[in-house]
Amino acid sequence: MFKLRNILFLAFVSFLLGSCVTARKVNYMQEPDKYIPSYADTLSFEDYILRIGDRLYVYVYSLNEDIQKMYNAGAANSSYMRQQMGSGNVYGSYDLYTYLVDQDGNIDFPTLGKIYVQGMTSREVKHKLEEELSTLLQDLPGYSTVSVEVNIVNRSFSVIGAQSGRYPINKEKMTIFEALAMAGDLGEFNSRKEIKLVREKNGVTTIKTFDARSKDIINSEYYYIEPNDIIYVRQIPGYSFGINHVTTVIGVTAATISFGVFIYTIVQTGINHVKKHYGTGGNSTNEEGGTK
Repeated sequence: MFKLRNILFLAFVSFLLGSCVTARKVNYMQEPDKYIPSYADTLSFEDYILRIGDRLYVYVYSLNEDIQKMYNAGAANSSYMRQQMGSGNVYGSYDLYTYLVDQDGNIDFPTLGKIYVQGMTSREVKHKLEEELSTLLQDLPGYSTVSVEVNIVNRSFSVIGAQSGRYPINKEKMTIFEALAMAGDLGEFNSRKEIKLVREKNGVTTIKTFDARSKDIINSEYYYIEPNDIIYVRQIPGYSFGINHVTTVIGVTAATISFGVFIYTIVQTGINHVKKHYGTGGNSTNEEGGTK
């Protein structure tokens, strides 16, 4: 009985200690070692390539007020739109002010008609529109050189498993840490060890797995996220509940020991009572009061 009790006690204490959420499991920017991987210096950032379904906010600037009014009638409040795009808060209203990349990869721009933009960057679209508009308008009386502002709106990424949701990308370059911060970080019981990044590019979907605890992540291909990325975070196995402070471990352990001692005392008292009443090897009385 004594050995079994000790074994159960040690197993329970080991379980409690193993359930502790340690800094090692949740801290970022840790030095790589045999448990935390290192990553090769593969950092790269590519300008976003336009896809079907994207929307572009386009504003034409010119010293000629007639030209500016003609092309910006649907986006007259440009400062408001830029403010909204900066905050990522353009959902629901951008249809009125933006140009959709249709199923053929075109946008329908006033006076220019269909302009093919699929596979281009926003900078390339800017230069293309400036060239097309300059060619079209240069013979107009009072013509003034035009410049074009092009921004991609409704860019977002998704998080599954932690603070699940869809979040706007409100800057040109967004890092994985900024994305996780927008989602409220990962919490104590979500794994940083095996974060999965689902990315669709050129019609091909890839799934990449990385350890966000490694300091080397800032030099790797996982550092920058892209629009439409899906970040999947799984719960740490066995952490449906957890203990994250030594004092809590001591308290739970002490309470468990006390309860165990209480139960053991009750059981042992019952056993002793039975032994005392019936004896261990003597005679027992039958139902008729005789002896066997």
